Amino acid sequence: MPGYAGAVRESLERLGAAVGCRIRLMLQNNVIFEGVLMPHHEFSEADIIVIKLDNGYNIGISISRVSKIDVVECKERAEARTQGVNQFQKPIVKILGCGGTIASKVEYETGAVKPAMSPAELMEIIPELRSLAGYDVEVLFNILSEDMTPAHWKSIAESVYKSIVSSVDGVVVTHGTDTMSYTAAALAFSIQGLPMPIALVGAQRSSDRPSTDAALNLLAAVLTTLKAPFGEVAVVMHATPSDADAYAHRGVKVRKMHSSRRDAFQSINDIPLARIDLMKMEIETINSRYIPRSKGVDEIRFFASFDDRVAMVKAYPGFQSEIIDFLVDRKFHGIVIEGTGLGHIGSYAIESIRRAVEEGIAVVMTTQTLFGRVNMNVYTTGRKLLEIGVIPGDDMLPETAYVKLSWVLAQTRDLKEVRKMMLTNYVNEINPIHTHQLYPTWVH
Repeated sequence: MPGYAGAVRESLERLGAAVGCRIRLMLQNNVIFEGVLMPHHEFSEADIIVIKLDNGYNIGISISRVSKIDVVECKERAEARTQGVNQFQKPIVKILGCGGTIASKVEYETGAVKPAMSPAELMEIIPELRSLAGYDVEVLFNILSEDMTPAHWKSIAESVYKSIVSSVDGVVVTHGTDTMSYTAAALAFSIQGLPMPIALVGAQRSSDRPSTDAALNLLAAVLTTLKAPFGEVAVVMHATPSDADAYAHRGVKVRKMHSSRRDAFQSINDIPLARIDLMKMEIETINSRYIPRSKGVDEIRFFASFDDRVAMVKAYPGFQSEIIDFLVDRKFHGIVIEGTGLGHIGSYAIESIRRAVEEGIAVVMTTQTLFGRVNMNVYTTGRKLLEIGVIPGDDMLPETAYVKLSWVLAQTRDLKEVRKMMLTNYVNEINPIHTHQLYPTWVH
């Protein structure tokens, strides 16, 4: 009975109720509320009972207003940690907690969102998870996503790999949304030949808010890692503002496109791998260009190291070429440029970029338009950049190119080999064919 105390706890325990049970509350005015009993947070009044209604919203009701409590149904509680094969012979899903809003709650004294909840606590508020699997939960760290570093990517990748070879049936990583696409790309490059999908999942609204998307996103992530046919890293989040569907986006082709909407993530220069119907608990594969699951752990190719001396800079009117000079002087190993249009930067910066390449620094050009690809053969500036050794990033997202260059440079500093590896399509990070449906349009 997490968080409950006093008369409320006594009343619930007397009835045999526990968090996750479905209960019915009849109020003194004969109004009836029915829903799933939720954990009680310390910021709530002591006499409050919290339930999740069927519409997905949480409400708190004072015990003093309740005339009768009935327990409608109590399923077995999902265990926070399952060792070996569980008694129901269910598949085992490893949940690795890395923090973020999905594992946070509002600190009502300040209004801030802070890391507070573990994946195990999340499972307690999602009864549907119990019917799908047993769970092995491990909190790697509980940080907000802006604090992620390449060292964290390595740690997560090692934990994912260790989980896979321990014969779990699925792996889910909970993560903050702001930099989740970076970590998704890092995992995609680090662990290739996957025998299952690796699902990264987050939330736009903290788990204690009535409009939270945490529960259904996590449910969709578990369904994806267990049932999807592909062996890729995917970001699994709401497909629309409603709670009906989620998308599994390819981890190297996804970006957070809105600061607060629940359907903030979109596939860029690609379509989602799959759609998850949360009403029917079914998965529909909608992208035929996917990497199928490998036959087992023997086919995994694992390399989880990243060079943290890589920078990403954005081209803009009046870009100061001293920025490139500074990175050269500070002995950085790689630079990704978010160029304009087809892959350009002010021509006055070319000499600084030339110096960078001559100093053995790999420079990769991407486009800040996101949709489309660079083509540096069209205009003079692009051709000059190619001549001095700038590597075209094709249609890779700038953040994907940044992660990939960091991964590549951890393996080689030879610029010819770096160029070869950056132009190699390892995990569908490069889409060779763009069709009209890859660019979103809106009908007015």
